[in-house]
Amino acid sequence: MASQSYTAGNIQVLEGLEAVRMRPGMYIGTTSSRGLHHLLWEIVDNAIDEASNGFASEVSVTLHRDGSASVFDNGRGMPVDTHPTLGIPGVEVIFTVLHAGGKFNNENYAYSGGLHGVGASVVNALSRWLTVDVFLNWTHYRMSFSSQTDPVTQKIEAGKPDGPLQTLGNTRKRGTLVRFLPDDTIFEDVRFQTETVSRRLQELAYLNRGIKITFTDERLSDPESRVRVFQFDGGIQDYVTYLNTGKTPLREDIIYLEGQKDDIICKAAVQYTDGYTESLFSYVNNINTPEGGSHETGFKAAFTKCLNDYARKNGLLKEKDSNLAGEDFREGLTCVLTTMVKNPQFEGQTKGRLGNSEVRPAVEAIISQQMTDWLDNLKNQDSATAIVTKAIRAAQAREAARKTRDNIRKASALEAAPLVGKLASCTGRKWEDNELFIVEGDSAGGSAKQGRDRRFQAILPLRGKPLNVEKKHLDQVLSNEEFRSLITALGTGIDEGFTLNNLKYGKVIILSDADQDGAHIRAILLTFFFRYMKDLINQGHVYIGMPPLYKVQKGQKVIYAYDDKELGKATKAIGKGYTLQRYKGLGEMNPEQLWETTMDPSQRKLMRVSIEDAALVDRLTTILMGDKVEPRRDYITEHADFNKPDNFELPDAQRAAEGGV
Repeated sequence: MASQSYTAGNIQVLEGLEAVRMRPGMYIGTTSSRGLHHLLWEIVDNAIDEASNGFASEVSVTLHRDGSASVFDNGRGMPVDTHPTLGIPGVEVIFTVLHAGGKFNNENYAYSGGLHGVGASVVNALSRWLTVDVFLNWTHYRMSFSSQTDPVTQKIEAGKPDGPLQTLGNTRKRGTLVRFLPDDTIFEDVRFQTETVSRRLQELAYLNRGIKITFTDERLSDPESRVRVFQFDGGIQDYVTYLNTGKTPLREDIIYLEGQKDDIICKAAVQYTDGYTESLFSYVNNINTPEGGSHETGFKAAFTKCLNDYARKNGLLKEKDSNLAGEDFREGLTCVLTTMVKNPQFEGQTKGRLGNSEVRPAVEAIISQQMTDWLDNLKNQDSATAIVTKAIRAAQAREAARKTRDNIRKASALEAAPLVGKLASCTGRKWEDNELFIVEGDSAGGSAKQGRDRRFQAILPLRGKPLNVEKKHLDQVLSNEEFRSLITALGTGIDEGFTLNNLKYGKVIILSDADQDGAHIRAILLTFFFRYMKDLINQGHVYIGMPPLYKVQKGQKVIYAYDDKELGKATKAIGKGYTLQRYKGLGEMNPEQLWETTMDPSQRKLMRVSIEDAALVDRLTTILMGDKVEPRRDYITEHADFNKPDNFELPDAQRAAEGGV
């Protein structure tokens, strides 16, 4: 029971790094695998800041067998001289004092991603131990920190220096090496994921042209796969080429735009494909901004105006014609936009959106000038004409899609006529509590309709496989009966007309068979949501239902197993003399079984779909769902071990887009 009195004595003061350990989520977001990797990114970002500001040319990241990670850069080396007011070495200040760093002004770093001075000290606070080696002025210095128990209070105090700064001898090296072991009492899982680290380092190498980043995973058994080196002399142009793997370029040339206005530097690489979706990925000071912001707004405004002006100047748009919309010019566009800002202001803890108002006019001016120069160049005329011609076709298709959308809205207003006899709606009034199950086939749909709780669970059966939207224009997607029914059921609209305000269900659950056909249907639906309703995923509304594969029964005792590993445990637990049933599809379950195993909120397993790396998901969605066979075959050949089915990992695209709940 809470105390009835509340005085100054009740106020708890957390000193030093204690606050970080008490509330780690405030500093790294979560203590899941994502938070664990956030520790590594903090140290990596410090090294990249040295490189991107011209002080280092190489960064090395190593995952060690003991579970620790280390990051080295050949930059200036962290300061080891005594801090003028704190009276301790600069390196100790960096790792033990919150909100202390060299990035609060622009004297040490013109541009940086870490702005709050908490990165290094937070890593120290959430580690079992941390060691810093500094190679500076021909001298090797070392300082180590660890979790220690106070002899009086018996409290664990993290990040305490093990002793004073050491001088270990002379050296020709220069730079900083940080090695740390994450605290397993803080994190749910302390194992760094090889592919997660590799992807981020590859991305940073693309964004920082010419910088050499070496990644070593000592834990891997195969010596040839332990070391990966990322270095791209083409920078973001190489990045665009990589992202367009599996796509057919409209033209081979990549539009490269670069300029500076005042203190803002902007670079953009653009290539068009024959596809129908827009793939624009933006960064500020090497930080991904998936929610866009003022830099994206400036880019889009300038890009659209320049191409409209070109179209009119060259007679591709007549005087009576309306200007083309920005979305028309961005159909089939793949773009990497990177901006360097001295004092970026990110909205939200995730730094997902840039808020600086002064960035928009600066980026707009840079892109306008650079794009005008590109369009005026005679050698680019064929490419420019092809872009405008594609945009005109996109505008025509957009108008056709608008008419179809209007028809869907009218159908919705007339009590969703196309859904009569198909959608089994629920009675709940609170949309956030309601669930829509998208079920494969009439048989499973029938079981689901009978087994559900109709107060909050709605069922939408699919008849046959929906259209693979990856190579279809929006008007073709809207002509597909299955997707029209889904759009009407959700109530959100689609693409540019999408709005979460009208969503009718808090959870949209894909429920398909645990076989190849079921996996294909799931992939088609996820592709649709990713391409045309991305915010539905970003806001955490899309889930995958997990039906069991096996039913193990002995007498009245029943255990359901969701994979082969669980089957082994189930058979061991239930003992000899059991009967085993393998479900080929959801339709084999009676309504009671389907409710008990897959639909009952108190017992079921759901996987929430999320987008961790939009660029990766975009690229691999194209590879896995596009119409080019060779990239898909190469990917499957590389990742599948057909001799050991259990060793086949989730595809990177699926792993990047799925997280368990």
